[in-house]
Amino acid sequence: VLVKLQVARAAETGIRVGEEELNNAVNSVAQQNGVSIDALRQRLAAEGVSFSDFRNSIRDEITIQRMRQSFGQSRVQISEAEIDAAIAAQASGTQYHLAHILIGLPEGATAEQIATGQKKVEGVKSLVDSNEIDFAAAAVRYSDSPNALEGGDLGWRSTDEIPTAFAEILKSMSPGQVVGPLRGPSGFQLLKLVEVRDGSQAAARTVTEYNARHILVRVTPVQDAAAAKAKIDTLRARIAGGADFVEVAKESSEDANSKSQGGDLGWFEGAAFGPAFGTAVTGLQDGSVSQPFRTEAGWHIVQRVAQRQSDVTSATQRGQVRETIGRRKLEEEYNRYLQELRGEAYVNVRNGDKAAPGNGG
Repeated sequence: VLVKLQVARAAETGIRVGEEELNNAVNSVAQQNGVSIDALRQRLAAEGVSFSDFRNSIRDEITIQRMRQSFGQSRVQISEAEIDAAIAAQASGTQYHLAHILIGLPEGATAEQIATGQKKVEGVKSLVDSNEIDFAAAAVRYSDSPNALEGGDLGWRSTDEIPTAFAEILKSMSPGQVVGPLRGPSGFQLLKLVEVRDGSQAAARTVTEYNARHILVRVTPVQDAAAAKAKIDTLRARIAGGADFVEVAKESSEDANSKSQGGDLGWFEGAAFGPAFGTAVTGLQDGSVSQPFRTEAGWHIVQRVAQRQSDVTSATQRGQVRETIGRRKLEEEYNRYLQELRGEAYVNVRNGDKAAPGNGG
């Protein structure tokens, strides 16, 4: 019923999942299970599940995931002060990277529903334990959690971000271990401990950054690709003949953002401007100029000025903490929203509204 309610509300807000996106998701499930599409069909048939129903369930999962993302963007706010406080708490404690599989139960579940849920979660646990399917693939295929398509990944959590009962269990677990079924307010869960780390020893992250200049000649209806290529070839020949790159960029570059600075792009990671640009920059020596290359923007030449190793640990940590806080807040807010949906459906049914979402479920 809850899935129907969410899918119906998503449709009302204009959320749609196209056939190509759905096909890609189904192919991804097959790959995660290490089988072809035909083999997946056969496996589902052996379990009494039609391929059409399976596709529809994946469509529903993608739809709900997209609605959650939209919901999070509009309702979840995270302050810098919250991030600072979380980082301070992490620095003095253990952090756990977790993943889970949820077999959901409705509120007020009957004994039969509980027994069915327990049988299903025990079956999934058996598949994982026997290595017939890895945990992430099992999450995609069986979990009722909104993060199922992410392999059930919960990210890094400090002890105070984990329910007390689960925190006690984690203390005796080893990385890679899966425990459960565990009964929680939403249903039965399987919990996987992916990694453990000391908050004060979070891994440092160093990246290579490049300082470079470029000259762009755009391809336009007035200046076609051949004309643009001829122009960039001429500009490179001038530089090879001794002209100053900065001066040529100021005179002739068609990138309005960098032209006045002589094409200066500042410091950036190799992939910042796309694969073609990254390949050109990383393949140069400091001071050298690339051959002309094409991107969606037009024809370029680039001069690499310098490179450096940059410690981005702080920025990375803040990004991870922001994501963790966002996930927790989204979970809390979305659960409240689901309660509102249930309430609306209940009122509609009580009022005899035959079109109430999930009325038949």
